[in-house]
Amino acid sequence: MRRLFLHAAFAVFAALALSLPAAALDFPPLTGRVVDEAGILDEATKSSLTKNIERLETRTTGQLAVATVKSLQDTSIEDFANQFFRHWQLGQKDKNNGVLLLVAPNERKVRIEVGYGLEGSLTDATSKLIIENRILPRFRTGDFSGGVNEGADAIATILIAAAEDRGEAVQPAIPAASSDDADKWFLRFMVALMVLWSLTLIIQVATWARLLSPKRTGFWRIFDVIVFLGTSITMGGSSGSSGSSSSSSGGGGSSGGGGASGSW
Repeated sequence: MRRLFLHAAFAVFAALALSLPAAALDFPPLTGRVVDEAGILDEATKSSLTKNIERLETRTTGQLAVATVKSLQDTSIEDFANQFFRHWQLGQKDKNNGVLLLVAPNERKVRIEVGYGLEGSLTDATSKLIIENRILPRFRTGDFSGGVNEGADAIATILIAAAEDRGEAVQPAIPAASSDDADKWFLRFMVALMVLWSLTLIIQVATWARLLSPKRTGFWRIFDVIVFLGTSITMGGSSGSSGSSSSSSGGGGSSGGGGASGSW
């Protein structure tokens, strides 16, 4: 009887243990096409990667993201990459045409995770060849930037060629605006904003001075009150908007575990 009770208790505890949810993995947010949480990529590589990914996105409907992580959190890179992919929802929901290039330098692991819709174009065998021939040789010499850049370039080239072979409507390549152009436009915007803010401040101060004058009565006093309140709201709105930020997001795509992994 005692042995039977022990077996029953063990079965109950085992069932409870299996029913407990696994600890949730902590993924970095999708803030752009390249998310370097591990800090192994230089700025030139990030810029080159972004251009390669833009080339893919402007000529096909696919979505490629590159991520480096500090840790796989005691999970295999296959499971981690699949959950990571689903968390970011890479690719379009109706096409599942996303790809994730994941690097975990602390565990010395790399994986290409492929969405359902691209498994025919970027096969497991092709993904393995990219890892073995383009990525790992660079990683083994400590050149993480070069390996990731070559891997992303190979993925983008293969997916563009596959889209052309299928006769899909491929958009012409659209050159992305250079960072210098973006900086110039940002600088012009900030200068215009500062000029507008300064003029508003001058108007507000002048209006307040008129309101303090006992000679300002009737219609003009009401006018000054309206102007003062309007400039106050404008200045408050402009200062509040400066804290906004942007982020990227996937299109709702999913992956079934297709792709390949490697280690060095």
